Amino acid sequence: MQVFLQGKILGADGFVEAYGRNLNGIGGACLYISLLSEAVPRGLLDHLKLSQELLGSSGGGQFLVLLPAESMPEAHAFLTKTTRKLAGFTGNRLRLAWAATENLGAWTDVRKRLDAEMVRWSGLNALDAADLFSPFEESLAGAGWLEDLFAALPDSAAAVLDLDAPGLLRREGEPHTVATHRALTDNGEAPASLEELASRAAGRKAWGILRGEIDQFETRLRRAQSVEEYMPLTAFFKPFFTGEVQVLCTQGAFWRKVTVLSAGGHGFAVAGSWDALIEFAREMQRLYHRTAEEVLRDSPGPEAKTMSMGLAMAADPASEPAPVWAEAARQLGIAKSSARDSVSIFGRVLDSKQLSEAADLKDLMLRLVDEFGASPQFLGELGAFYRETDRILPARSQHRLAETQQRPWRLHRRLNRVLDSEGRPREFQKARAAVQAAFLTRGQGQLKLKPSGRVALEWARLAKEAESI
Repeated sequence: MQVFLQGKILGADGFVEAYGRNLNGIGGACLYISLLSEAVPRGLLDHLKLSQELLGSSGGGQFLVLLPAESMPEAHAFLTKTTRKLAGFTGNRLRLAWAATENLGAWTDVRKRLDAEMVRWSGLNALDAADLFSPFEESLAGAGWLEDLFAALPDSAAAVLDLDAPGLLRREGEPHTVATHRALTDNGEAPASLEELASRAAGRKAWGILRGEIDQFETRLRRAQSVEEYMPLTAFFKPFFTGEVQVLCTQGAFWRKVTVLSAGGHGFAVAGSWDALIEFAREMQRLYHRTAEEVLRDSPGPEAKTMSMGLAMAADPASEPAPVWAEAARQLGIAKSSARDSVSIFGRVLDSKQLSEAADLKDLMLRLVDEFGASPQFLGELGAFYRETDRILPARSQHRLAETQQRPWRLHRRLNRVLDSEGRPREFQKARAAVQAAFLTRGQGQLKLKPSGRVALEWARLAKEAESI
């Protein structure tokens, strides 16, 4: 009898945050998880002296293998030893959880049994009773090793499981399929630091982290009616992210501004100049839409046909990446809980169409300043209509908000004051009218300010910030 064994690496986000003191640290932590999810199932099959053809899927922090039933006791013992070694190296931040079930019945039933078993062994049942009362010591002993792992790319992408080696990985064999692009210094001899990435941004010198995930990915996998349908799905998502992210980073707009942190499974994460990350998000949405429409055209339902993203900017170029990573995860969660195909950026959630509108509006506002000589002051005037203090002082702002929505002529009056059209060419007047129209929309019987207008305004303001200092 054959048995499906599914494994997951738990604690990834906390692990990455703990080691995110610098770019090499956070990049090494992300790379380590990617390499483990490739090396552990292959190491398991080698230990059991089984063919690598039994590996169903791997990457993105999880794996699926097919084993003979008589190998299960030895497989459990090997994975138990592996997770104890892993917990010891990572200061109990990472561990393996796995579930197994017989290959009996329909694939949907097999998946349900695997999921139920995984939930069971991902909770308190996964505690190691032998070390339950051992003193807990905060440790970052592997920080230097992880930084060296990231710095050694692309050579370090070749790794095999070795429980006696530092980090449980030994550099050997063929490189695993992981995205390895890193923006380099000006002399091209070393990876650029976060401060260098910030210095390459247009306008404000700042860097950020962009994280993206497929919407309702797990739901799409659960809908698979057979293992023959399940495997091609996993085979599509992994190479899409590792391949497209790597190729996109080599394009002229990104190759010196963006560094890949992780790519594979059902999502990606990149760090880089804030302005490049926004355009990167737009390109990833476009590429995923085009590819998913082709691959999933015969699959009913919207699951896994869109992707959402969250962008977080560092408050200072010298900031540690760990809190920015956590904030990007929070923004991604906001986007995924708001709607499908969304991006959380500058405090607003936009779909792909609205983000394109924001980009066009940003270009229009910058054109008013650069080509027609309009004062950058008008960006601040428009910003007064998006008072962030409304969220902090709702009692004081309620009347003001209603007044702003019901009296849109105040927006026009401010624009007329800072964008005087007298004696201006017709192109200027058309651009000004387009800006006015783009900021207001009608809904529920009254005019209101568009969220895309707020994003475009902040985008333009940051792009002109260095010139106004």
